[in-house]
Amino acid sequence: MTARRGSILLIDDEEKILKALGRALRDAGHEVIECSNPRSGQKLLAERPIDLVIVDNVMPQLSGLELIREYVGSTPEGERAQILMMTAHATVESALEAMKLGALDYLQKPFEIDELLVVVRRALDHQRLRTEYGYLRSERDERFDNYGIVGSSRAIQEIIARAERVAETKSTVLITGETGTGKELIARAIHNRSAQRDMPLIRVNCAAIPEALLESELFGHVRGAFTGAATSKKGKFALADGGTIFLDEIGTMSPALQSKLLRVLQEREFEPLGAERTERVDLRVIAATNRDVRQMVAEGRFQEDLFYRLNVIPIVLPPLRERREDIPALVDHFVRKHAQRTGRRVERVDEGARAALRQYDWPGNVRELENTIERAVVLSSGPVLTPRDVSVIGAVAQQSSGLPSLKLRPNIEWVEKETIRRALDASRGIKKEAAELMGISQRALSYYLAKYRIE
Repeated sequence: MTARRGSILLIDDEEKILKALGRALRDAGHEVIECSNPRSGQKLLAERPIDLVIVDNVMPQLSGLELIREYVGSTPEGERAQILMMTAHATVESALEAMKLGALDYLQKPFEIDELLVVVRRALDHQRLRTEYGYLRSERDERFDNYGIVGSSRAIQEIIARAERVAETKSTVLITGETGTGKELIARAIHNRSAQRDMPLIRVNCAAIPEALLESELFGHVRGAFTGAATSKKGKFALADGGTIFLDEIGTMSPALQSKLLRVLQEREFEPLGAERTERVDLRVIAATNRDVRQMVAEGRFQEDLFYRLNVIPIVLPPLRERREDIPALVDHFVRKHAQRTGRRVERVDEGARAALRQYDWPGNVRELENTIERAVVLSSGPVLTPRDVSVIGAVAQQSSGLPSLKLRPNIEWVEKETIRRALDASRGIKKEAAELMGISQRALSYYLAKYRIE
């Protein structure tokens, strides 16, 4: 098992001990900040995210117990570092007091380095579990608040109301909207509100599965149906029986598969590849696409009968630029979400950054906004996000101030990075499709991914 690494603030007024412990912790792979002044240590705790603070008890100006008491009293539990106290004058009383205040453990000087490393590893494991628990709890809370759909604009409230009405039936739904507008979120909201919510919701990204394999993924196959089919396999329709199947990027489906899907919608039955038996299913179908399906029908690239079978209940998601009033709520939501997930202490977004976020057109919609906020949170240097914390905000802020950056190389690099990120978002991470969208080879894309360290 890989050892847990973390950021550690080490506070001790004895320089020799401070240096020796700092060296040992760095050798174990941790990021260590050494501080010989407890007041300076307090300031560091307030300014940057820390996983673990190790503090000596007896120090001038401020004792370890006093520092712990003030830190715990001023920091919400979910945002605190784990605390270890060191003391050369350990008593049961001081140890109990430290534990009552919130310290996880204490170390009595002198102690062995191996003992320190064991206690540190345990403390970092506790911190990781606390961070994950907080993230899962926040996800749960958001899930029950309009099913995780954030926004108070009239357009979003009407979509939520329609989704709730549709959920009471088993009608087929077609969700359309640009990439990143939240089509899957609406599908989940419909399923979670339905009478079938205890049954599975099976998601299929039709664009991410090669055409030769998509039929088998959807309908399953029997052993020997094709080369490599060593065992029988259930398809997604069979797995979703009794629940909901969500067919994302339906506009990429081939004409042959469109015909088979039409039969499933009409008859609620299909045959697995290579099978002679017919299987029946009872489920709801929700489809989604970022393409203009009506135009595809007119061009003969999408079956008209299938379109009408899918479009029983249409839900059209507006792009983010058409509901800018929702941007502040979305920003606050994503800041909380990613600060909790990453353990970063980010409390708010300043007005300059908020103004820049509202002005930007967000071609990647809510997904691009979330990615932008996540990067800003991860790369933030303090508790307040500013226009400097993220490239897209900085670019917009420069434009809005009338003082655009005239440095050629940074601008070119920013455009290249943003283009790559948007292409990967649009292709859901499929490098071949991302390269095609940008008009470059996969080898060139690999070069840029390595150049900018984009995963």
